Amino acid sequence: MPKFCVVVAAAAFVAASFSIADARADNYGAIAYSPATGAVGWSYDHPSRRRAERVAMGNCGNHAYDCQIATYFYNACGAVARASNGGWGADWGDDRGEAESNALEACYNRGDNCRVVRWACTSR
Repeated sequence: MPKFCVVVAAAAFVAASFSIADARADNYGAIAYSPATGAVGWSYDHPSRRRAERVAMGNCGNHAYDCQIATYFYNACGAVARASNGGWGADWGDDRGEAESNALEACYNRGDNCRVVRWACTSR
């Protein structure tokens, strides 16, 4: 086999390997929530949990002194729900509907008249 063909084949193999690795990379997201102010920050499609949480906290608002990470997720969705009495719950799911349902269930353990105040999903 000529050297040129070997080099081209090796380059194609390396390129294919990177494409497969990129396709398998996890996408992380997070939702931060402030029980006192109701402020919410969220993020999605970040390469790490830490980065997703940092961005969500940064988006939670300057005056929300008690923002905290309510939920994180990867290759999925997350949601936060708030009850009429100020109680709240958060969770994740494989899709938006499941994440919202799980967050509502967590919220109803702490209060009544819960409603979803934020959801976010990664692109896969």
